[in-house]
Amino acid sequence: MDMIPMTAAGYAALEAELKRRQQEERPRIIQAISEARSHGDLSENAEYHSAKESQSLNEGRIADLEDKLSRAEVIDVSKLSGNTVKFGATVTLIDEDTEEKKIYQIVGESEADVKSGKVSITSPIARALISKKVGDTVEVNTPGGGKSYKILKIAFV
Repeated sequence: MDMIPMTAAGYAALEAELKRRQQEERPRIIQAISEARSHGDLSENAEYHSAKESQSLNEGRIADLEDKLSRAEVIDVSKLSGNTVKFGATVTLIDEDTEEKKIYQIVGESEADVKSGKVSITSPIARALISKKVGDTVEVNTPGGGKSYKILKIAFV
């Protein structure tokens, strides 16, 4: 059983989603199924089939969340330090072609969100950055082609 690395914030977000799905979504869906049943013939009842599908999706996600939380290896980023890139690091990069500055935090897969600057530890950019130091240049194969970045800063916050 492989452990899943994640930050404390990522763990809290998964816990909150699990709680919401168990305490809000599950009762709402059960109520929808009950209401749809009262409409009669289930074989031609679109509301019933829709509610049952929602229940199946919700229960699947609950099982997925419970699995991830049980295998979580929570890493307190604020206690990390060093001068090399590792899980939890916030890395400031500069694109050597466009001179565009980018800031990424390396996080677990379940909490990755590129729009908010969080990249998965398994992503190509994170894999290229791991173990590098300030001043190093990294080559990353992205879907849009190869990119070259220079590491400007490494922080653990």
